[in-house]
Amino acid sequence: MPELREALTDAGFKDVQTHLQSGNVVLTSTAKPENVARKCEREISARFGLKIPVVVRTRAELARVVKRNPLGKVADEPKAYQVTFLSARLDPQVVKAIEAAAKPPEQVVISGREVYAWYPNTIHRSRLAPKLAGKGLGVTATARNWATVEALLQLVDR
Repeated sequence: MPELREALTDAGFKDVQTHLQSGNVVLTSTAKPENVARKCEREISARFGLKIPVVVRTRAELARVVKRNPLGKVADEPKAYQVTFLSARLDPQVVKAIEAAAKPPEQVVISGREVYAWYPNTIHRSRLAPKLAGKGLGVTATARNWATVEALLQLVDR
């Protein structure tokens, strides 16, 4: 992560911080989120030779994700509660397929460019999880567990 911080700082971003070893980055920029994503992708490709799609949320958008928390009353284990961040809204047919894949006691809520998914038994045996991780979504997506989502918002607010 130190190399990633250095690369993004060299690219002109300010206040670059990383969280864990999974590519979670918090930074300051006056550019539009989609421009930040493309610039990060170009820098990662140039510096590390990796083609990594990037999904960006502003501080306000991330705060709304945490505030919305539609499954907060049932999702009592943060590591079994995930938010999938999407680059764009899902096609209605994809939404139907995702909703059909959630088998009780799993729950899923699709809200704009986020998918909230609760896996109370285990994510590893879920039929829903592969739907959210696959290329069948038609958009770029990245998932974070609830503990990480909250930690990223705290990191932004430092």
